[in-house]
Amino acid sequence: MKKLTAYGLIAVLGAAGILGGCKKSSDLEKVTLNEVAHSIFYAPQYVAIEEGYFKEEGIDLTLVTGFGADKTMSAVVSGEADIGFMGSEASIYAYNEGAADFAVNFAQLTQRAGNFLVAREVMPGFKWEDLKGKDVLGGRKGGMPEMVFEYILKQNGIDPAADLNINQSIDFGSTAAAFSGGQGEFTVEFEPGATTLEKEGSGYVVASLGVDSGYVPYTAYCTKTSFMEKHPEVVQGFTNALQKGMDYVNTHTPEEIAKVIEPQFKETDLETIMTIVKRYYDQNTWKENLVFEEESFNLLQDILEDAGELSQRAPYDKLVNTEYAVKAAK
Repeated sequence: MKKLTAYGLIAVLGAAGILGGCKKSSDLEKVTLNEVAHSIFYAPQYVAIEEGYFKEEGIDLTLVTGFGADKTMSAVVSGEADIGFMGSEASIYAYNEGAADFAVNFAQLTQRAGNFLVAREVMPGFKWEDLKGKDVLGGRKGGMPEMVFEYILKQNGIDPAADLNINQSIDFGSTAAAFSGGQGEFTVEFEPGATTLEKEGSGYVVASLGVDSGYVPYTAYCTKTSFMEKHPEVVQGFTNALQKGMDYVNTHTPEEIAKVIEPQFKETDLETIMTIVKRYYDQNTWKENLVFEEESFNLLQDILEDAGELSQRAPYDKLVNTEYAVKAAK
């Protein structure tokens, strides 16, 4: 993974963009992006926003949080959002349900899961077998957090249905509060939930699902086929901006990244943001480019099948378009 080697080049390119690349606000194309959650896990996206990369590419971006892949996909399908950012399993579900104007994935952001297993006590010698017979606060059935969790359990010889009790009844984003309130012996948490629980002494991170699941195409950007056909220049500009954000996180320190994205997380102090960024940075969370490879798409469908959530496999060449990401990476 490239780190710090291109600092000077990017600084020069950034200055050039500010001096000559930005367009007047009246010339910008309005684009609504619906993200599945607002999380430091998606740092490259927020870098692109805060550094003005979308404006450099002629885009006036409105960011909306959907709070769940199902809700984000609904916003895309209905036309409420132009682009959706979520686990690409949602696009597979929609395609298999017979959507005529189906969503196509055009950029992959993260290559590892972004959640962590939190226990009520410090467990330096934690093994996944320790979850047998325990109550765990999990994720929504059919969603990536839950499926990756179950995938890891099975890889470790644990039956998710028989060997432990996974509570899937709590809304996304509310599990940390429920755990802090006394529910469950373990909880699967995104950031800042995991770090917040640690800081308040309510829980301790004992495992990273991102590390233990290996490289997984966890989140990607998609848009309806019709939008891509009508606005290819917008999709390309959007992807270019994301690539600039990706280049930034791969060539700067966690401290520098944290300072740039701090305005996106006003309720979180800089020290906590820095801690979380470093966690993701150290486990190689973000890709160097946005290309969604076929091998990754096949692995995703393996996980869906393993979880019993896939009625039939979807064709890669229909649900993934790599031309924008390839061009942006050049």
